[in-house]
Amino acid sequence: MNIDPKMDPRKFWQETYEKASPQTSGKPSAILERFVKDRTAGCALELGCGKGDDAVWLAKQGWTVTAVDVSETALGYARANAERNGVEHQITFEAHDLTKSLPDGVFDLVSAQFLQSPVEFPREAVLNRAAAMIAKGGLLLVTTHGSRPSWSWAPEDTVFPTPQEALYALTLDHTRWRQIAVDNFERMATGPKGEKGSVIDTVIALERL
Repeated sequence: MNIDPKMDPRKFWQETYEKASPQTSGKPSAILERFVKDRTAGCALELGCGKGDDAVWLAKQGWTVTAVDVSETALGYARANAERNGVEHQITFEAHDLTKSLPDGVFDLVSAQFLQSPVEFPREAVLNRAAAMIAKGGLLLVTTHGSRPSWSWAPEDTVFPTPQEALYALTLDHTRWRQIAVDNFERMATGPKGEKGSVIDTVIALERL
């Protein structure tokens, strides 16, 4: 698939979701469930909510969620997902181009699960701004692709950063954060057309001191 990296992100993701089915897996991201299931519920910010499965799962765990995406179509799918699951009153869905704006508030959790893009996107800058919105004792949970499955948009020669490289790319003040995990985790994944394959997730989980 040839994708112009200079393409407007809003246009790219809107077209992507317009071509996608509104159906969802009904399951949260594996890393989100792993690191959040035993935490006390509070206020969560999800960056790039897609069709809403993570936001719905968080709401079912008792969290109050602000879920954002750049695609209005994705947000429509996510709102319908929340309504089907009876948690629409616990989730606020907002459209944001994260290069220009973030929701207001202070959060006990900021989750960025695969907030990656084949078009230009200043991801580290966005994550740094979001990290500044985390309350004392709150969790920053960032998961990125650490390998290239067969269905990936990434070029075949993509070099993936190590967990430590990914951490230091964020340029956080590390004296203000406790490292819960800075590591790679392997799991079996399913692609958009039902493909199966082993993938590596690069995870940064930090708790604000």
